[in-house]
Amino acid sequence: MSIRRVERVSFIGMHFVPASREVLAEVLLAAGPEAPTLCAGWQTRHLAAHLVLREHSMLAAGIALKPLTPLMERELNSRATAALDRDAYVQLVNEFKAGAPKYSPFSLPTFDRAANLSEYFIHTEDVRRATDRWAPRVLDAKYADMLWHDLVRRASTYYRGTHVGIILVRPDGQRHVVRKAQTSVAIVGSPEELLLHASGRRDEALVTYEGSREAISLLRS
Repeated sequence: MSIRRVERVSFIGMHFVPASREVLAEVLLAAGPEAPTLCAGWQTRHLAAHLVLREHSMLAAGIALKPLTPLMERELNSRATAALDRDAYVQLVNEFKAGAPKYSPFSLPTFDRAANLSEYFIHTEDVRRATDRWAPRVLDAKYADMLWHDLVRRASTYYRGTHVGIILVRPDGQRHVVRKAQTSVAIVGSPEELLLHASGRRDEALVTYEGSREAISLLRS
C-alpha cells in the first residue's frame, strides 16, 4: 500500500471514530447499568467504567503493566459499583461520550483512530450480542473497510498461539494470510464479523470455516 493510500485510509477512519463513540454510548444508555456483556464478568456498568478509566486515568496502564493491575481493577470496580445508581451510570456514560480530556493521548485524532476504531465497534457488539435477540448491523462500506485494515494490522497478535494456519476471507474475495502452517483454516465472513472472531467473540461472530474437520476442531479448541 502506498504512503498516499495509508494517509487516505487514516484520514477516512478519523471520521468514523466520533460516530462510533456516540453509538456505543447510546447502546450503553439504552441497556442500563446491569445488562450483560460479552466481556466475562462484566455488566454494562463495568464496561462504561473501563471506557472512562482508559481515557481519564493513568491507572489504565494496568492493562499492560502488571504492578498497576490491582489498582486499576480496584478503581474500575469502585466506579462500576457507584454506577449501580441509574443517575450515576448515566453520568458515567456521558463522561465517556464527551470524549477524552486534552491531557489524554486519546485526544489526539491519529491516536484516537488507531486505538478506538475497532475498540468501539467491538464493545458496541459486546452489549448488543449479549442478549437473546439481536441482528447484525448493516455498516457503511468505508467503515467496514477501515475495520478490515485494522484487523489485518493486528491479526497476527489476535491469533498468536493458534496451532493451525489462518486465512481471513471476505465475501468479495479479499483475503489475508495471518499465519502459515501445514494445516490451515479459512475463516470466511464480513470484515466486522471477522474482527469479532479474531478478538475472541467466536461464538457470536457470523463466520464460516473452510478446512479439514481436524483443523477446524483444533482452531475452535
